[in-house]
Amino acid sequence: MVKAGKNTVSNNSDMAELKSMFREVLPKQGPLFVEDITTMVLCKPKLLPLKSLTLEKLEKMHQAAQNTIHQQEMAEKDQRQITH
Repeated sequence: MVKAGKNTVSNNSDMAELKSMFREVLPKQGPLFVEDITTMVLCKPKLLPLKSLTLEKLEKMHQAAQNTIHQQEMAEKDQRQITH
């Protein structure tokens, strides 16, 4: 229940009448204050790769170089065993 002067407002239609009694007034001169409240907006999470494409390419190149070195060492080892 809302008391407005001597009248008691008890239902929605009376409340609408009470609201229409008051009108909004905007100043024509002077400062006008507007309260702007920033709120957080939640976005969908973005899935990021654990490794970048460049890092994966470098790792593949490194692994290929290691394999080549290992094959060359094995070939040299086999050559030494054959000659001895």
